[in-house]
Amino acid sequence: MRELTQTVTEALLDPILARDPSGPRITYYDDATGARIELSALTLANWAAKTANLIRDEFGLTAGSRVAVLLPAHWQTAAALLGCWWAGVEVVLAPDEDAELALVPRDRVAEVAEVAEVAVLSLDPMGAPVHDLPVGLTDFATAVRTHGDRFHPGGAGVALAGLPVTEVLDRARASAARQGFTADDRVLSEGSWGTPGELIDGLLAVWSAGSSLVQVVNADPDQRERRRAAERVTMTRVLPG
Repeated sequence: MRELTQTVTEALLDPILARDPSGPRITYYDDATGARIELSALTLANWAAKTANLIRDEFGLTAGSRVAVLLPAHWQTAAALLGCWWAGVEVVLAPDEDAELALVPRDRVAEVAEVAEVAVLSLDPMGAPVHDLPVGLTDFATAVRTHGDRFHPGGAGVALAGLPVTEVLDRARASAARQGFTADDRVLSEGSWGTPGELIDGLLAVWSAGSSLVQVVNADPDQRERRRAAERVTMTRVLPG
């Protein structure tokens, strides 16, 4: 019966935390800026707990609420998504006027003008705040740091774009099996997370297998082989096209 009440976050993180809490779980590169950030499962869990507490305690959302997440493939996005699912809310990956909260970068604020609460993420490599935001917008980095790094979930249901928790997890596990991921793999990916399918294949499948992700944005093809060696990559996601 545990599976029926488990959140996506618990299902993904609990086995990893039990097996390898301090090893790298996501390593983020931006080849346009030269940024490299690495987070362990413990660090991800802390960020997720802070985000879940922010969602529940500051924005007043409960399990079943809807959150629009309009963020690119980024380590902050991964942590924010885990926080959303730990809080039991449904994530939608497009502007949604029925959402009660939106998590967006500054350049997409106009797309969520109808949403009651908007938190803006800087997408800075080190998680720096966004300065000089208009009144009514919340700076995610400043707000999230005041919240606790432990969270007690209160339920789970619909998780991602109308899909219940069990179906999201089933799809992630099936994708992991199809792509051949195992708990011993270090997966290099340059894909986006802009649709439910991309998010499941590019992030959730990796973690459902217990693998570690090396996520690259603005990828420089000339860096690929050097990075594969430096990061001890064992699998490379081959993207359509």
